Amino acid sequence: MDREQFQPREVTRIEDTGLSNGMLVDLVLKHVFFEGSALLRTIADRSKLSPGVILALYRQFQKEQLVETRSMQGEDYEISLTNKGRSMAEVALKKGQYSGPAPVTLPAYNQAVAKQGIPLRPSLESLRAAMSDLVLPDHVIHELGTALVTGGTIMLYGETGLGKTSIAERLHRVFEDQVYIPYAIEAGGHIITVYDPMVHNAVEDESKSLDTRWVLCQRPMVKVGGEMRLEMLDPHIDEVTRICSAPLQMKANNGILLIDDFGRQRMSARELLNRWIVPLDRRKDIMSMWSGVSFEIPFELVVVFATNLGLADLAEEAFMRRLKNKIKMEAMKPELFDELVRRVCRQKGLWVEPGAEEYLRTECAKHASTGLRACYPEDIASAICGMASFEQRTAKMDKSSIDSAIRVYFVH
Repeated sequence: MDREQFQPREVTRIEDTGLSNGMLVDLVLKHVFFEGSALLRTIADRSKLSPGVILALYRQFQKEQLVETRSMQGEDYEISLTNKGRSMAEVALKKGQYSGPAPVTLPAYNQAVAKQGIPLRPSLESLRAAMSDLVLPDHVIHELGTALVTGGTIMLYGETGLGKTSIAERLHRVFEDQVYIPYAIEAGGHIITVYDPMVHNAVEDESKSLDTRWVLCQRPMVKVGGEMRLEMLDPHIDEVTRICSAPLQMKANNGILLIDDFGRQRMSARELLNRWIVPLDRRKDIMSMWSGVSFEIPFELVVVFATNLGLADLAEEAFMRRLKNKIKMEAMKPELFDELVRRVCRQKGLWVEPGAEEYLRTECAKHASTGLRACYPEDIASAICGMASFEQRTAKMDKSSIDSAIRVYFVH
């Protein structure tokens, strides 16, 4: 994607922010309230509004006697709230304690997400590079590449310990560009936070004259597992702070959403698929607010499901048809298993006794009725390192250490 398709230009006038005057007044008053006294440039930095917008609001505050000017520093003003301004800020805080960057409008957000859609055309080489720290059969790489190019959801399924989660967590490495994500959006008079530093990795933006209400980030990778609940798919408001946060799929827009251990969430697989039956088909989702407000957002993301449950147990065929790319993970071939053992030992600095790879493979096969799993080398090697550390000796991948580790690893 040519990033020139979307670059949020700096907004210098109040009317061009797209926000109501009342929302801007409340937000800036809360900033001044929490600062006590502040320079206009500090307020601009905190609110991510341009100096021109802050100066216009300052003049409005002066006319309405909401602030007083305490001093000047160069061409800047230091201001604090008057009693009237403080009263207005306290009323605003009762509505909600959000006092972060100013939001962008819902139409601006929807347009940005649409323009920054995922143009996935990974080459075989780029996908191999993304998965370079895993040992995978060629057919899995080809199936992943096909799934990414054709689009739609990806279902990784198979027995536990075969590497489904590890594969899914690395898919975002194929992205070579960045996207702009807003700190927050305004919808139905509510401010909804979108940018999440726990999810979004901000990168330095050298572009000039941009609207700083947007953050340049790597394409997001959002992961959720058994803790997932149905209410996490709509905007959520904190009952104490009255601050509203965006749902999972909104934070993952223009990136990847991994639903790990699919089928073991606090909601049933059928509930989730019922909720997303339209978004998965039409690439649009309807958000429902607690206040009764509903609005539409793009569903512009790659959804990856990883499960060790049988597909027939998750949903009927009509639902499974909508999960267009189903990739089965199978037991490892002996040669790949041995290569994985060697790679894990190199990473952990373990000396490998000649023939140890074959011995470990043979011993694991005795306990694995469904075949060799990708998790065995890492788990056994970690157990060997732990035992050696406890016994204060050098860790080695030898027959004696393998026997000791297997005794505590497998159920006998």
